[in-house]
Amino acid sequence: MARFLVSGANRGIGLEFCRQLQERGDEVIAVCRNISDELQKLGLRIIDRIDVSEAGDVARLREALVGVQLDILINNAGVLVRDNLKHLDFDGIELQWRINAVAPLRVTAALLQNLKSGSKVFTLSSSMGSVEENTSGSYYGYRMSKSAVNIAMKSLSVDLKDRGIGVFMLHPGYVQTDMTDQQGNVTAAEAVKSLLARIDSLGLAETGSFTHAQGRTIPW
Repeated sequence: MARFLVSGANRGIGLEFCRQLQERGDEVIAVCRNISDELQKLGLRIIDRIDVSEAGDVARLREALVGVQLDILINNAGVLVRDNLKHLDFDGIELQWRINAVAPLRVTAALLQNLKSGSKVFTLSSSMGSVEENTSGSYYGYRMSKSAVNIAMKSLSVDLKDRGIGVFMLHPGYVQTDMTDQQGNVTAAEAVKSLLARIDSLGLAETGSFTHAQGRTIPW
């Protein structure tokens, strides 16, 4: 049994992570801003009222976990604001930057006290953050934020390798969640099943990698 911390745990992919991890016997600490009924019913340890983009909230999270070792940290919390060249939303771009790019680094840095040699950090990125695979344009803020978190996590992987801590970026696929208006081609349950296979298999030799849930390496 491993101990996982999952951010953005109250719905979508985060909630499904909690559900499947509990079903297979792992210990889960669920972190969210607001507790959903579905999350509450799982009976997990929940740390709520945590906005991962707010320094004060992340400091409270750190304090709540003093002395708690984590095997796996999953930075799942994220936001999508749709835009295009005709309708640029600069407030939305900044929001996505804070939550998608800066927050995973903020949370991981705050919880370094809880990680040990053999621990692993996973951040839910997106193939939309791949420069090479961008052939459709638009989604400026979302793409920028995911590219930014990729380079942040890559740097973190270098800095933490000597401590035996692996850092990885995962693309879940186009998942049917509220974020995508249920327009994806894979369910949250299917996506998390594939993501957990990657989480279980990836080790320090692959630290710094950017991987699709189905296993292929995504180009930068």
